[in-house]
Amino acid sequence: MGRWQSVSRAKRLTGGALIALSAMSLAAAQPSEAVPDLQSGQAAWLHPPGGEFPAVAGSPVPMRQDPAHPFVGNNTGRQPTYRLGDVSNANLKQWAKDVMKKDNEEVLKGKIAFSARSSCLPGGTPVFTLFGGQPIFLIQTPQKVLMIYEGDHQVRHVYLNVPHSANVKPSWYGESVGHYEGDTLVVDTIGQNTKTVVDSYRTPHSEKLHVVERYKLSDGGKKLHVDVRVEDPDTFNQPWSSYQDYNRGAQTLEEEACAENNQHLFDYHIPIAERPDF
Repeated sequence: MGRWQSVSRAKRLTGGALIALSAMSLAAAQPSEAVPDLQSGQAAWLHPPGGEFPAVAGSPVPMRQDPAHPFVGNNTGRQPTYRLGDVSNANLKQWAKDVMKKDNEEVLKGKIAFSARSSCLPGGTPVFTLFGGQPIFLIQTPQKVLMIYEGDHQVRHVYLNVPHSANVKPSWYGESVGHYEGDTLVVDTIGQNTKTVVDSYRTPHSEKLHVVERYKLSDGGKKLHVDVRVEDPDTFNQPWSSYQDYNRGAQTLEEEACAENNQHLFDYHIPIAERPDF
């Protein structure tokens, strides 16, 4: 066999191997028939921006607006306001009430209310399920599920069929492990640092925050229902539950670089590197 024939054969073999590996990768990226297809093809999951966690029967009520300062949203014809948590919420520990009371007072005096999205910071969970206005994309593999929010491309990693680490180092999104229970993806998250907040009212939490989410398709696959359970014995007197609903829409993941957005008119405390990366 001539040299050119050997090279040609090697190229064909290499190309064939790459094609096979690509096919295996694509196959691995698709959910099996035994688990729900939360990716739903080219779908994106959408719900309105902001908002609050709905109350559910038998659970303490999640944080609500301070009745002395009603919330006014955008596009109402009136001057919009910020969300201010009702610190009389009976399920909140006193230290958390004190933090929120101080924060409310500063906002009423003119401080811009913090939010992860406006500050270009990771949101953590459960507030991740309150992100709206832009879509969330789910990617399923046998080893993990990726949850990607289009805004600033925030990504959650859910590792499947493994236990939590023995010593979880606190981080923005903590450590999420998951498994399937029939048609439901169950996600268990611990190890979040205290730089994040629980909801749109900027409710703080401790490092004992424990969040369990249950993702399930509804309405013939047109909707995605997420049940949420929040437990933090250092912040809440009792665990509380809520939910979020997403609508399926045919959208692609678009690029958004939050830190480079110079359209904001106010100081949202966008993080700045102390030294160059290169």
